[in-house]
Amino acid sequence: MPAAACPVSFHPMRIKLTTLFVDDQERARAFYTDVLGFQIKTDAAYGDGGRWLSVVPPDVPDATELLLEAPDEHARAFQRAVRDAGKPWTTLVTDDCRADFERLKAKGANFTLEPTKMPYGGTDAVFDDGCGNLICLHED
Repeated sequence: MPAAACPVSFHPMRIKLTTLFVDDQERARAFYTDVLGFQIKTDAAYGDGGRWLSVVPPDVPDATELLLEAPDEHARAFQRAVRDAGKPWTTLVTDDCRADFERLKAKGANFTLEPTKMPYGGTDAVFDDGCGNLICLHED
């Protein structure tokens, strides 16, 4: 006789936080707020001399946090390898890639790829965050 199906309560997981390693947290704080327009969610002492620094979009304070973390030597090596391979560390989405490209460029962002239609769909631009990372700006 088959076992009776037992009801399972499913609670979908959500992404609360994602990490971006940065060479300098103070420079990252300035770039991610002053240039990109994010707001600080948390900036507090963490552990032995560490700092918990996270940002969120200003219009969605409960959105997934982007943790701007100072890497240890192993994470720094991985960060450098991703950068040296020319790969963006993460992707930010926009409704207008060209307009955001122009706005960010005017604020001093250094782009390595201007807005380009991609064969997989959408438009991408890639910029250097000045903290060891390439970041993709994507429009669907």
